[in-house]
Amino acid sequence: MEDPELLGFEHMGLDPRLLQAVTDLGWSRPTLIQEKAIPLALEGKDLLARARTGSGKTAAYAIPMLQLLLHRKAIGPAVEQAVRGLVLVPTKDLARQAQSMIQQLAAYCARDIRVANVSAAEDSASQRAVLMEKPDIVVGTPSRILNHLQQDNLKLRDSLELLVVDEADLLFSFGFEEELKSLLCHLPRIYQAFLMSATFNEDVQALKELVLHNPVTLKLQESQLPGPDQLQQFQVVCETEEDKFLLLYALLKLSLIRGKSLLFVNTLERSYRLRLFLEQFSIPACVLNGELPLRSRASDPEAGVARGIDFHHVCAVLNFDPPTPEAYIHRAGRTARANNPGIVLTFVLPTEQSHLGKIEELLSGENGAPALLPYQFRMEEIEGFRYRCRDAMRSVTKQAIREARLKEIKEELLHSEKLKTYFEDNPRDLQLLRHDLPLHPAVVKPHLGNVPDYLVPPALRGLVRPHKKRKKPLSAKKAKKVKTQNPLRSFKHRGEKRRAEPS
Repeated sequence: MEDPELLGFEHMGLDPRLLQAVTDLGWSRPTLIQEKAIPLALEGKDLLARARTGSGKTAAYAIPMLQLLLHRKAIGPAVEQAVRGLVLVPTKDLARQAQSMIQQLAAYCARDIRVANVSAAEDSASQRAVLMEKPDIVVGTPSRILNHLQQDNLKLRDSLELLVVDEADLLFSFGFEEELKSLLCHLPRIYQAFLMSATFNEDVQALKELVLHNPVTLKLQESQLPGPDQLQQFQVVCETEEDKFLLLYALLKLSLIRGKSLLFVNTLERSYRLRLFLEQFSIPACVLNGELPLRSRASDPEAGVARGIDFHHVCAVLNFDPPTPEAYIHRAGRTARANNPGIVLTFVLPTEQSHLGKIEELLSGENGAPALLPYQFRMEEIEGFRYRCRDAMRSVTKQAIREARLKEIKEELLHSEKLKTYFEDNPRDLQLLRHDLPLHPAVVKPHLGNVPDYLVPPALRGLVRPHKKRKKPLSAKKAKKVKTQNPLRSFKHRGEKRRAEPS
């Protein structure tokens, strides 16, 4: 057995500044993907690596990239400043996460290594100015990188040394195939490349042929998701669509699922329907709408960015609509991170059960044991909630969904920094927008926010605490005043006292 001491970052020959940054991040030893990938990358090998979401694969390519660039600047001949590292990711939010991680690792060598993120389409002018400074590493989506290459804002043919394709399994499915092929024509013939992916599918094999040269394949002997002692995975078959909404309502309102939860659906319209449904019961929810900027999608200061979503401390992932097997891996990877426990619950209708078989096929281990266990829940126990569920579902009309989406867009326009100058020049437009007819996404019925004790299933009474609206406590003075002024209790009338008439 290998000596665990030999697995530390300090034995990889890294620059002291990188080691200090790693220490500051609290990483005492590398993860499996980092342990295997970093030494091979430092040897100059091309890599095709499969590692699950949350396994540390961003650092697995960022550390060797920074080390190679620092080494080149330290001992190589003085050369012109140029872009030598390129990181391609499928979403703007992933680009932000990659940039953030690289910058944290480069904290002690920020003067030597500069990183630029060019993924936001609306910042084209400012990106052009940044690219003129020739940062060492550029991060972005294939479409934005290609755009800058075509406009000559970015030139890589004579300078690029390292190419990273992160979340490679999503690039083609996100529609970047043509952009990626065009982009590769702007690169030099020889460069080192890393392909990082949570799954190996046909798209990844196609990318391998396009990008890599005699790569080392790291298909690590680890499950694609944490084991059952850390991640519990369940499936529940709901007889009807209404049953799915009913079960979700009961699970959240009775606090059977606690903590921060991510709910996944397959369409944007459905996400708004679900949010408005939950709001009927005073269950706070927000939609992560890719059509809006990040701050409009999530105001939670803990919200990070990865694959559009990377919240910290996610306790549960609920697949309200069944995902594809590859999407399941990525969704489930949002919880049970960094040795924290997590739960994944997938809702399916009888007609959707074939999806479960495909997911099981991807997840099943060597012993063939099912990964998705049946979620033991008796629907008859929550029949008393059904009329409330129906009431809420009726309130969420197509018009309500449309107005909810319009309301978010209106709020974004009103608070947009980029439109601030426009509104200063056109105050009439701002006034019209502010005084437009009020939008009413859905009528919320206050009584639905409370759960009467008689509706709580007998087996759960005393074990769960349904969310109830908290009333502001009255001050002692006010309480006393209210008490003494209650005519039914004191039999005293507050009106003017009449004098007794003389007899």
